[in-house]
Amino acid sequence: MKTAEIKRRYLAHFEANGHAVVPSAPLPAINDPNLLFVNAGMVQFVPYFLGQQTPSFSRAVSVQKCIRTPDIDEVGKTSRHGTFFQMNGNFSFGDYFKDGAIPFAWDLATKPVEAGGFGLDPERVWATVYLDDDEAYDIWRRVGVPVERIVRRGKKDNFWSMGIPGPAGPCSELYYDRGPEYGAEGGPEVDEDRYLEFWNLVFMQYEIADVLDKERFRIVGELPKKNIDTGMGLERMASILQGVDNLYEIDEVRPILDRAAELTGKRYGTHSGHAANQSHPDDVRLRVVADHVRTALMLIGDGVTPSNEGRGYVLRRIMRRAIRAVRLLGWQERALPELLPVARDCMAPSYPELAADFDRISAYAYAEEDAFLATLRAGTTILDTAISETKSAGRPALSGDKAFQLHDTYGFPIDLTLEIAAEQGLHVDQEGFRRLMADQRSRAKADAQARKTGHTDLSAYRSVLDAGGPVTFTGYTEVSRESTVRAVLGTDGPRAAAVEGDMVELVLDTTPFYAEGGGQQPDVGMITVGGGQVEVLDVQQPVPGLIVHRARVLRGEVRAGETGYAEIDSSRRRAISRSHTATHLVHQTMRNFLGESATQAGSLNAPGRLRFDFNTATGVAPSVLRDVEQQVNEVLLADLEVHAFVTSLEEARRIGAMALFGEKYGDQVRVVEVGDYARELCGGTHVARSGQLGLVKILSESSIGSGVRRVEALVGMDAFNFLAREHLLVARLAELYRVPSDQVADRVEQTVTQLRDAEKELEKLRAQLVLGGAAAFAAQARDVRGVAYVGIEAPEGAAGNDVRTLAQEIRGRIDAARPGVVAVAARANGKASLVVAVNSAARSRGVAANDLVKAAFSGRGGGSPDLAQGGGLPESEVPNLLLAVEKTVAEA
Repeated sequence: MKTAEIKRRYLAHFEANGHAVVPSAPLPAINDPNLLFVNAGMVQFVPYFLGQQTPSFSRAVSVQKCIRTPDIDEVGKTSRHGTFFQMNGNFSFGDYFKDGAIPFAWDLATKPVEAGGFGLDPERVWATVYLDDDEAYDIWRRVGVPVERIVRRGKKDNFWSMGIPGPAGPCSELYYDRGPEYGAEGGPEVDEDRYLEFWNLVFMQYEIADVLDKERFRIVGELPKKNIDTGMGLERMASILQGVDNLYEIDEVRPILDRAAELTGKRYGTHSGHAANQSHPDDVRLRVVADHVRTALMLIGDGVTPSNEGRGYVLRRIMRRAIRAVRLLGWQERALPELLPVARDCMAPSYPELAADFDRISAYAYAEEDAFLATLRAGTTILDTAISETKSAGRPALSGDKAFQLHDTYGFPIDLTLEIAAEQGLHVDQEGFRRLMADQRSRAKADAQARKTGHTDLSAYRSVLDAGGPVTFTGYTEVSRESTVRAVLGTDGPRAAAVEGDMVELVLDTTPFYAEGGGQQPDVGMITVGGGQVEVLDVQQPVPGLIVHRARVLRGEVRAGETGYAEIDSSRRRAISRSHTATHLVHQTMRNFLGESATQAGSLNAPGRLRFDFNTATGVAPSVLRDVEQQVNEVLLADLEVHAFVTSLEEARRIGAMALFGEKYGDQVRVVEVGDYARELCGGTHVARSGQLGLVKILSESSIGSGVRRVEALVGMDAFNFLAREHLLVARLAELYRVPSDQVADRVEQTVTQLRDAEKELEKLRAQLVLGGAAAFAAQARDVRGVAYVGIEAPEGAAGNDVRTLAQEIRGRIDAARPGVVAVAARANGKASLVVAVNSAARSRGVAANDLVKAAFSGRGGGSPDLAQGGGLPESEVPNLLLAVEKTVAEA
């Protein structure tokens, strides 16, 4: 029975028994701060189990996509470990308990196939219960399981929790006896490979505060004994019904495994159990490929893109493990274009959206593979050298600073460094690596915190907040107002007053000044307090709810408790607001042309300009950018009303307001609408109508990372001034070329082509000039202890390639039977360089080019025995370099 059919029968069975069919939640656990990914079917129902929300149904059934990565290093080594899996679950929210869940499970598992069931032989099904769960034990006996096939087990096996605080309870599991060929008699206690678990019924009786390990946890209360979470592993059931040994052979995985084996020319067996597979590295790697390619497909399908943080990093690591496993199996070309379509065809029967969205999914995946292959080429060479040097020095471990350099400078992931080093019999100084990473993060965090806090102790901010509560922001509706100075802060904490020339931070009880956030730059302006006046240079929110004004006292004195008048720079605010509204329009228009996956990844809204970062796998064509720009400006001409309002998060989602992926929002959110064209959650300031933007001009589009692009644009008068300057420039070029304006680009392109052709011709002439004397130089070779030695300085202006070519050309003109060494030195940009070429006859005498270069440069430089080079010394050292080579030849 195919996996998709198992899924269909499961849903149909429980729907017929009064359960509401609930779609799978996306893999990213967006609404749970404790999880990166949904790791169990019940995760989306946790608020119902805890009584935090009331469901619209009392029974539910779902097939949930899940990701678990703690055991990622075990993937492929056993027949059971995998990262992506599907959990069939039926749930009761105060409706039924053990006496309902157990018969439901038994009925579906053992009902004949022709009656809609799975048709498992009831004589081969075993049940386990928690040690003291007599209720479950008795129910299993009533449905027909004999006592000899009901096993009591302890907390480690039969008490379930998510591993974090939340609902938990005893469980009862179903096992299927696959037969004596799979292991020993005796039930699940004896052999869990022969007796394969396929269903876990969790009875949600308790709420736990924390989990210490599989045996220990702290219960804080009981839940109503009407809550059920049952999970049937879809892959386990598919393995049983398809008569295969393990999850890698079910219909959703086997074709990927087959294709990987076909590409690499490797074979794999069907070894069951743990130890059997450990001795088959090709089996393991093929399984890693099959599992990880399928997982990557599902993650990208649910909106995750490769990155260096959080979920994106997990995806990147999974993809890189798959790509490297294929290369270790012998396939050196791009692998994902061969494997990802197979994974799509495997999963599309259950998730048709994967086929519909495959262009986007594959674009991200293939771009990530291309980037990683480039990283591998650069990093592997450096790592191989480091490993060789470590071994030569007799050290057992690669240094932490070398691992950090590979990670920080070359983007070479630490997990690959660990794997490659281990393959060469070396450890890695992980403690040193982690220390350097922590130092880097601390510096970055300190820099960011300094921007937010001005080096002031956070406790001072919290004290001000605790004393007076949150600062009220009125800047949506006004640009000035009277306010009271709640606190004056210096770098050493609260102060009674500040005088002329002081740099301080002011906290007002109410302010029209916008604090930097959401990509919008802060307001600036003036605050007048009594006889003092301060210039506000920056506004930040170092702790939630507290708005802090960074300011310089221009004159007089400012004291806490005084009443003052705060006024922002209105022209700057209007310019920033225009940019922010323009960003919303660019965001929506990009989605119109590129699809809903083109979501915001960052922004900057500054006076007269904007920067918008968005997720997309490939570059945006110039024609699309032009269309985006035109559509945005058409919205400006329509002069749509810009309206902001506060509503519930649920209502905002219902009306289609865009939210940033992974962002945490409260129950109440602010929505900004531009007519019916754009609707987005936003806390920033905006114009009243789209026509107030005047003009939007997109300047550029570029990559800023894997899968992330950046658009920069000008808004309003800045855009107009830019176009005016462009017009003057084009007019001047048209005048110089004596052509109409619309032909300027063609003429410039022709000129550039002519210049490049001329440069190539000059390079040829220069090379001919340099090489023209090769025969004469070879004829003038001097005998140095039986070696024909040529030591010359290259003609002035010779490029690096010319110098190497000259050395090789001279070497080629020396009689091959005669040992020959050619040293060519050159001067460029104040530095000296040296190329040494050695022929076969000289190498037979033990003379090597790389040794000669290292002797000249005191151990630096490198290359091969027949051709090597070095550089970096002052150009005055050219004669000494040639003498050093000659001396070393004489001593050889």
